Amino acid sequence: MIYIMRRTQLYLDDDLWSRLHAQAHLERTTVSELVRKAARERYMNNAEQRRADMMASVGIWKDRADIPDAEIYVRNLRKGTRLKRLGIL
Repeated sequence: MIYIMRRTQLYLDDDLWSRLHAQAHLERTTVSELVRKAARERYMNNAEQRRADMMASVGIWKDRADIPDAEIYVRNLRKGTRLKRLGIL
């Protein structure tokens, strides 16, 4: 994938600056690449990972013998007097 790069400037405290430079040296990369990678992981992959996690949970109750029908189960959970107390029913 080709990215159009935009230049930006960050202000880092001495501890973070030192740690990033040490890590960049260990990984044989640049501080800029470490920051880009961290930003992508934090702000771009998060939505994709959440979607993958949600899709992995689809159908997890399908083989449950103790719940005959999901709709009936949810409706039973919703039974109560709350709506009556609120004057809705």
